[in-house]
Amino acid sequence: MSKQFKKNLLALAAFASLGVAAAPAYSAEDIVFNYATDNNAVVPYAIDGRNIVARSNTDLCWRTGYWTPAAAQSAFAGNNLPMGCSCDADLMPAEACQVTTQAAPAPTAEKVKLAADALFDFDKAVLRPEGRQQLDELAAKANQINLEVILATGHTDRIGSDSYNQSLSQRRAAAVKDYLVSRGLDAQRVYTEGKGESQPVTGTSCDNVSARNALIDCLQPDRRVEIEVIGTTN
Repeated sequence: MSKQFKKNLLALAAFASLGVAAAPAYSAEDIVFNYATDNNAVVPYAIDGRNIVARSNTDLCWRTGYWTPAAAQSAFAGNNLPMGCSCDADLMPAEACQVTTQAAPAPTAEKVKLAADALFDFDKAVLRPEGRQQLDELAAKANQINLEVILATGHTDRIGSDSYNQSLSQRRAAAVKDYLVSRGLDAQRVYTEGKGESQPVTGTSCDNVSARNALIDCLQPDRRVEIEVIGTTN
């Protein structure tokens, strides 16, 4: 087991033991550990699977057993400043938290919504040729930027049981990840999530449709995979 993997495992374990739920998306207040700065840096704060720092109900960063003032200053966040500048500013030297003209550009996010029917046949999680072509284009774009993370979230329509649709949405998101990784993207930067049928976009527009084939067609917008690409341009 590598040293870095152990550090990440301990940080994730600390995060899980605190019972803190990961946010479904990035927000302006998120503190994100920046692996691009130093892959061997000690992670002084508990982070979730997307490298976001876990915080208490009073907005304090959860420290790991590796925390020291030096570690808080040597591990960098996505804003190219030490993580301690956001979590323990009172313990950081003032000059360490000053933004300079050499700071990396802030990550930009682009969300792409792909209809699952373009990626998969109905009720399937095997990529169609058209789906592979769309993902080829997305992977090519992602390889041209300084990629931080890709979030792939699968969704289904309401046809079928909740548990089945949850599993189907997860399998579809996983299939997207596997394909993107096969196109050269770092597996550790591609995260997946399944939302099942919990976030439809059709609302009540299909409530009066009873014929199965017509209902399948009506609910097509709900069958989708949302892919969010976050990174910076060169």
